[in-house]
Amino acid sequence: MNSMSISNSTSTMHSLGSPRANELLEKARALHPVLKERAAKCAADAKVPEETIADFKEAGFFKILQSEAYGGYEMDPQVYYSVVIEIAKACMSSAWVLSVVGVHNWQLNLFDPEAAKEVWGDDPSVLISSSYAPVGLVSRVEGGFTLSGCWSFSSGCEHCDWVYLGAVAPGEDGSWEIENYRTFLLPRKDYKIIKNWDVVGLKGTGSHDIDVDNVFVPEHRTHFMFGDVGSDKHKNKRPVYQLPFMQVFSRAVCTATLGALEAALDDYIHVANNRLAGRVMMRDDADSKRIAAQVKSEIETMKLIMISNFDAMLESARTGVEISMADRARFRYESSMVADRCIALSSKMLKASGSGSIRNKSALLAKHLDMLASQAHVANVSDAFEINLGGVLFGHETTELGL
Repeated sequence: MNSMSISNSTSTMHSLGSPRANELLEKARALHPVLKERAAKCAADAKVPEETIADFKEAGFFKILQSEAYGGYEMDPQVYYSVVIEIAKACMSSAWVLSVVGVHNWQLNLFDPEAAKEVWGDDPSVLISSSYAPVGLVSRVEGGFTLSGCWSFSSGCEHCDWVYLGAVAPGEDGSWEIENYRTFLLPRKDYKIIKNWDVVGLKGTGSHDIDVDNVFVPEHRTHFMFGDVGSDKHKNKRPVYQLPFMQVFSRAVCTATLGALEAALDDYIHVANNRLAGRVMMRDDADSKRIAAQVKSEIETMKLIMISNFDAMLESARTGVEISMADRARFRYESSMVADRCIALSSKMLKASGSGSIRNKSALLAKHLDMLASQAHVANVSDAFEINLGGVLFGHETTELGL
């Protein structure tokens, strides 16, 4: 199932299957051998190698969601997520950094245009990391805000010259409402990176802490995380930049997990073709066959669901026909469920692969731990989104903003 081609009076966004999309996917596949070679160093250094980031830049991956004004492609997000899946088949840490850092190039189009000039005016290849948890302390001052705090899990931050940080700012009337939750954009000189990334999975993402001590952030370098959805602020922008932030970002933190599961299935098939399970080869065992069938079917089903959901959102942005809150809540829930499903399916393959799967050099185990780490991201914790969807179906107001 290919994404539809979405167009307006000035441009046609590139869908899956377009020449440029196919070229990007081929470039991603061509990087598999070198990414696999670098995977051990990536994990050991707690950092995606500089060479890999350079390869991603040269391939144009960070341009996929970037605005044409700064040399970007302004493509359908479906293309971006498909590239991430391909990279995750070789190295999930590299794919995770590509996914969450690259999606920030999309978000910058939601800021005042002056912000993009500051970030990309001299070098449009500059990257932005993030940590959105609303833990910052904010005060209003003339022309903007002062910001302090310490944020965790800023993936790929060592490769970036700017950072997005989350905080609830006081309203003009002094109130502290969640609707005033903003992203604050800071240059590297205004924050410190505290290197403390020591985890069991996604070791190479280098998701260190960001420390900020009472710095000034001008108004134009802030973005309402929830308040812009459905507003007139972005109505004249191209459809890709009218999508809800949380829908786009949540997909960025589940897609790499799906790619890793796809690669894990290949590893499982390799084990089945070479392992004796009792008196028969594992490939001839009925239960082993069932697991392979289940995993393959679930992978393709999850892909189709994600593609269908984004097609609907892009069509809504293009036509102005609103999507029901029940569907929007469902889209968000289905995205959050990807990591849960991937872990469950990976666990089945690990168990069926026997004692060899728990060795430290087990390819299945390495991918499983990466998928497990991805499940910890708040956007992948499905419980709240499940409850919200059920509540909306029962007629309650949504408890999730930014849908």
